[in-house]
Amino acid sequence: MLGYAFMGKAHSNAFHKITYLTWPPPLVPKLELISGRNEAALREAAERYGYERWTTDWHELVADPAVGLFDNGGPNAVHAEPTILAAQAGKHVICEKPLGRDAEESYRIWQEVDATGVEHMCGFNYRFVPAVRLARELIEAGELGEIRHFRGRYLQDWGDDPTLATWRFDPGEAGSGALGDLGAHVIDLSRYLVGEIASVSALVKTFLPGRQVDDAIEAAVEFEDGAVGTIESTRLALGRRNAFQWEINGDKGSLAFDMERLNELQVFKLDGDRARGFKNVLVSETNHPFWQWWWPPGHIIGWGDTFVHELHHFLGAIAGEHEVAPHGATFEDGYRAAEVCDAIVRSSQSGRREQVTYR
Repeated sequence: MLGYAFMGKAHSNAFHKITYLTWPPPLVPKLELISGRNEAALREAAERYGYERWTTDWHELVADPAVGLFDNGGPNAVHAEPTILAAQAGKHVICEKPLGRDAEESYRIWQEVDATGVEHMCGFNYRFVPAVRLARELIEAGELGEIRHFRGRYLQDWGDDPTLATWRFDPGEAGSGALGDLGAHVIDLSRYLVGEIASVSALVKTFLPGRQVDDAIEAAVEFEDGAVGTIESTRLALGRRNAFQWEINGDKGSLAFDMERLNELQVFKLDGDRARGFKNVLVSETNHPFWQWWWPPGHIIGWGDTFVHELHHFLGAIAGEHEVAPHGATFEDGYRAAEVCDAIVRSSQSGRREQVTYR
């Protein structure tokens, strides 16, 4: 594991749960080695999370023969080199989103890692929310008919403080602000549920004086299949703690979701009674996605459990049970999300609608 803070904690917790909740797991993870920059915090994290060893030099981690899976939860600036070198050393790799700080870096990571033949996955964990997976199943079954609209927004409020000091506000470390941190999640979910984005018309805005990354983005998008949509992200929406919300409308029905109510999916199916409105489905039944590992119906799960599903899926791919795609985001998916992010920036700069092209 590279990184011991937010994502290091989330992923380490998930690896532990995999060993006894998703029984029997496709592979049994052993927490061998963790790396980070702050020695005191790293030593504490290694003891707290149960790693056998720790090192402040990630080069030792990626070269260690005892490591078979490299999990990169570090800041965006250290996504590329450690991940590529780990793959070239024969280790399977998962890297948190955004894959790179821009499309160029993301493309290089994808190409160089893919050339090694190891399994790779980009950490878009919201693909592994039971309600999101149920939405995908409903769409694939034709329950919504022809998709017409996607509306997605990811709103948080913690960034509205000019005194905050974090790598997420450093363009060299992060690449972008709300765009790469939150907007990339919306972009990936739109691709996962609706399809490829063909063009964008966008605004990128920084509100706080002196801040060098974006505070908010707004984009109107068109999908390759003709559907249209909106994508919004900001870390300045006061009162919104972690509000990832999306809605999809088809000619036979609609779906709506709010991450702050992650066990629920709102479903509307056109059956002649338009007055009925949405039905609120609690996604916790025994036949719902991922629920074979959890509790009796109605006993809901939490945000951190999405990483259990995600990492279990990746271990299954390593064990040869299935491919990473389409349900897991490969590094190509990470690259494609970055290409849309770059198009949003170009559109804001040019004032024009920008086509999205993929290499």
